[in-house]
Amino acid sequence: MLLDYLPIFLVLAFSVIVSLAIVFSSRLFGPYRPNKVKNLSYESGKDPVGGTHERISVKYYLVAMLFIIFDIEVIYVYPWAVEFRNMFHTHGLFAFMPMFIFLIVLELGYLYILMKGGLKWD
Repeated sequence: MLLDYLPIFLVLAFSVIVSLAIVFSSRLFGPYRPNKVKNLSYESGKDPVGGTHERISVKYYLVAMLFIIFDIEVIYVYPWAVEFRNMFHTHGLFAFMPMFIFLIVLELGYLYILMKGGLKWD
């Protein structure tokens, strides 16, 4: 049974060995001349402004979390919507109820964030 996984293991081992060989050979044979300009952070071709360890506003995290929540919602809603016609013929309105409850819970979370001012950008 383990012999069935041998090709996968060989491909994995080969890819790890090749990637490590590339990284170490470039480090071994390539020139290494660090300077002040090379160590600066790259900001779309503009001169860097400010330090590298500045705090990021919590608003960015709220927007990112909202994006993740609604992205996960789409991941669950799309397959359900594709198969809804078949489910409706076999299960009737009971096929609609789990997704309806799921969407209501998400909408309540969205309304909570709205009421707390999570989407206000001051």
